[in-house]
Amino acid sequence: MADILLIAGLSGAGRSQAADDLEDLGWFVVDNMPTELIDKVVEIAAVGESLAKLALVVGTPTAQIGVIEVLKRLRTSGHRVRMLFLDATNSELVKRYGATRRKHPLAEGKSGVEEAITKERSLLEPVKADADLVIDTTNLTIHQLKSQLGELFNEDGVLDAMQVSVVSFGYKHGLPLDVDLVFDVRFLPNPHWDENLRPLSGLDEPVREFVMSQDLSRKFLDQLTQMLTLLLPAYKAEGKSYLTVAIGCTGGRHRSVVIAEQFKKWLIENAHNPRVTHRDISR
Repeated sequence: MADILLIAGLSGAGRSQAADDLEDLGWFVVDNMPTELIDKVVEIAAVGESLAKLALVVGTPTAQIGVIEVLKRLRTSGHRVRMLFLDATNSELVKRYGATRRKHPLAEGKSGVEEAITKERSLLEPVKADADLVIDTTNLTIHQLKSQLGELFNEDGVLDAMQVSVVSFGYKHGLPLDVDLVFDVRFLPNPHWDENLRPLSGLDEPVREFVMSQDLSRKFLDQLTQMLTLLLPAYKAEGKSYLTVAIGCTGGRHRSVVIAEQFKKWLIENAHNPRVTHRDISR
């Protein structure tokens, strides 16, 4: 059985960088892959051990639309098949195109880069919806992207576990692009209004004690873990490989961080190995 990873996403969001990183992790990578050839390449990969981990970077935006039908066929082939979609905000993509002075593949005539990005985002929405995992590269350096891919795809032969990620964030900095479930904890008392707690973060014990001393915090965590006790096996049974849970408060420094850390402890106690990111803790 081969491990097949299809890589799609917006132009400029980091597909080529991801291909290089996966190659460093021991994957056999084919960049700019025409969708018409994917089935044949997978067939060849299934023959020998040397291509047991195959990453295929799907080419142009119009070619990526065709990957949806290919994905349906591959998922009935007996191989492990996943699709990664790389995303970034429009403003960040405009900045990247400005820095490289490359032409966007959908830019026509005098149309601007932002217009082309908006068109591509709309075109690829069905592809993103079919992806097993979405990574927002807006705020990631190339080193952070490599580290994240290493955690996700350097699996040492473990093929059947669903990987759970937890991210805390601040609503005033915008919703994360790459999450499955979002929980809002702005209803909890805010440590920000305590002058002694304001400079600290949810990783500091006084803030943790403040948040977790609230009956409402403990009740929320109890309800959250009950819900995930039901959902995690159901997602896994449906073949979902990744689940990202986002927990947000106003600034992303206090309440969401505490709750995310408490949720992480519960996941570990229940035989999961979660990846936890505090997106806005330093803002």
